[in-house]
Amino acid sequence: MYQPKKIIVVTGHFGSGKTNFSTALALSLAAEGRAVTVVDFDLVNPYFRTADFKEAFAAHGITLRAPDYANTNVDIPSVQFDLGGLAAGEGHLIIDVGGDEDGAVALGRYAHVLNSYAETGELDMLAVVSFRRYLTRTAEETAAYLQGIERASRMKLTHIVNNTNLGMETTAEMIAESMPQCEALSAMTGLPVACVTVPDFVEPPALPGYDVMRVPVVVRLPWMPQSEALK
Repeated sequence: MYQPKKIIVVTGHFGSGKTNFSTALALSLAAEGRAVTVVDFDLVNPYFRTADFKEAFAAHGITLRAPDYANTNVDIPSVQFDLGGLAAGEGHLIIDVGGDEDGAVALGRYAHVLNSYAETGELDMLAVVSFRRYLTRTAEETAAYLQGIERASRMKLTHIVNNTNLGMETTAEMIAESMPQCEALSAMTGLPVACVTVPDFVEPPALPGYDVMRVPVVVRLPWMPQSEALK
């Protein structure tokens, strides 16, 4: 099973499920009694972000830091917290970065601080990938996409998370069918696969040699009921 480092930077394409993964990882670590801080570093997209789960995080003892204008109708790039100070704090720090190169640009402002943790082996930068999303359907186009994130952030990815899904329509067959592309991406980039996620309502397919992470679907459309994991 993937063993999270002190700092976990989560990146990916819009719609890849990186926010759902970040939230599920935070809940999992908190359930183990670990101190967890989540940073909503999405300065691009005002919707479906970790700031949506402020109350649920508090109920699970998870600290959330988000831009001042997150979840308001004045959602603008504004960060008033000290990311370097949070990185130096106790426990795990999960940084949910905005999708695409635009989101990664903001992270580049802190690259000198975060790269110092990468050099000491205390930081992972995860690429959350769904091979059912536009621009990341094949290993080749996904690799090119991830190179753009690295350039914009001035940081290096360390792992791939295969989070192939179609929301509540995800099936075990869909996940299994994504594995050849995932393996090709890993070979192409030299990045190991941290884990393959499987929604908690899907029976996991046989994936020998890979760690499977069961994840609750916490990011839901407004008319869908809240996930039990957030209660």
